[in-house]
Amino acid sequence: MKILFASSEAVPYAASGGLADVAGSLPRAIKQKGQDCRIVMPLYKNIPDELRSEMTFVTNITVDVSWRKQYCGIFTAETNGVIYYFIDNEYYFSRDGLYGFYDDCERFVFFDRAVLEMLKYIDFQPDVINCNDWQTALIPVYYNIYYKYQEGYDKIKTVFTIHNIEYQGKYGREVLNELMGIPLYNSNLLEYDGYINMVKGAVETADRLTTVSPSYAWEILDSWYAHGLDRILVTKQYKLRGILNGIDTELYDPSTDTNIASNYNSADVKGKAECRRALIQEAGLNDEKGPIIGIVTRFVGHKGIDLIRAVFEDMLDLGAKFVILGSGEWIFEQFFREMAARHPDKVSVTLGFIPELSRKIYSGADMFLMPSQSEPCGLAQMIAMRYGTIPIVRETGGLRDTVRDNGGENGNGFTFKTYNAHDMLDAVRRAKLTYDNKKTWSELVQRAMECDYSWSASADEYIGMYRELIES
Repeated sequence: MKILFASSEAVPYAASGGLADVAGSLPRAIKQKGQDCRIVMPLYKNIPDELRSEMTFVTNITVDVSWRKQYCGIFTAETNGVIYYFIDNEYYFSRDGLYGFYDDCERFVFFDRAVLEMLKYIDFQPDVINCNDWQTALIPVYYNIYYKYQEGYDKIKTVFTIHNIEYQGKYGREVLNELMGIPLYNSNLLEYDGYINMVKGAVETADRLTTVSPSYAWEILDSWYAHGLDRILVTKQYKLRGILNGIDTELYDPSTDTNIASNYNSADVKGKAECRRALIQEAGLNDEKGPIIGIVTRFVGHKGIDLIRAVFEDMLDLGAKFVILGSGEWIFEQFFREMAARHPDKVSVTLGFIPELSRKIYSGADMFLMPSQSEPCGLAQMIAMRYGTIPIVRETGGLRDTVRDNGGENGNGFTFKTYNAHDMLDAVRRAKLTYDNKKTWSELVQRAMECDYSWSASADEYIGMYRELIES
């Protein structure tokens, strides 16, 4: 099979979040299983020079953006055995940053149209195009309107993956003709609640819809999670499927990670104690008994920071110490600064994101707190378990699918159901009681580290879905 993975970002070239990790890892896992999977993404200004120097120019074409004809350069490169294609236009992509510009709609209208036009000029004709999030949501729309019956395009299937339904590409109705160049008689594909909604268009036109965890697939049929799209998703749920994301187990491997104080694995976890001592020293915490709780997250409401704030002092009273890494809303940053100033020997806070420090937290902490209000998949809890750090999570989305409460069979963490600060505190309290029993805790750490959240199983599911789609 030939699969083209269309994404607005992908490691190692450009990243702003978890989508880049998925786009950089899943196609590689699919390729390793014998399928020809390639990636297409924009050629951003901030792609490092050393990576840019390895690219090869393919050709240049023009792409229609409504009534405009825009230059489009096509480049290619190979990384980790996977071929990448890059869509070049300096006006749209030679900027500092990936998103957040006044003309984001026009930029990704151009990109989506360019992806389909590119197929005429490269030696790769995909069986499936897998699109990801709102930035690529117009690809199945354009395919159905303009390309479906063209020679060379007629057998292509489209898949649209929702990584976070909160971001939908919503714009005023004027963009339909002015930017998208879509006829008024096709406006029903994109119109929703008085707006043009790109994700709605993909939901209507893609052959299959996927989300990044089984639980998130049924959660987004509920208005509480769906950010307004539940009505259309309920009517299209026959083509909706949840496939759990994985993590790059070569990148996140405590036995080879050069960022941590001592390497270890599930068969010999002695090195984790050294990582713990190094984290205590670097964070300036006291070395008294009590668990270290790590937090690596964005400081925004849906990550459950308000729950943490409500009972933070209570968790300290249990004997816990905190190492916190993240940034976000000012009110939460100020709160954590205040806690660090008030309890300097128990709370360490670093604002921003430092990948090396995140690895030290994953390896050196005893527990990892992730009380999200919603979490489509979540990678941090899987990375924490990979490093033998026990997750404490709320049962939502991918957290529900990956973390089993220690009170049940084969537990690998601690969970709570309702979005309530004291329910979270109870989970932390149960974790602390288990931590105090060293034998039980060691067995729990062993189970967590032996969990397999590699991309291999997810890749098998994607390949199976692609095959079903092609044969249908």
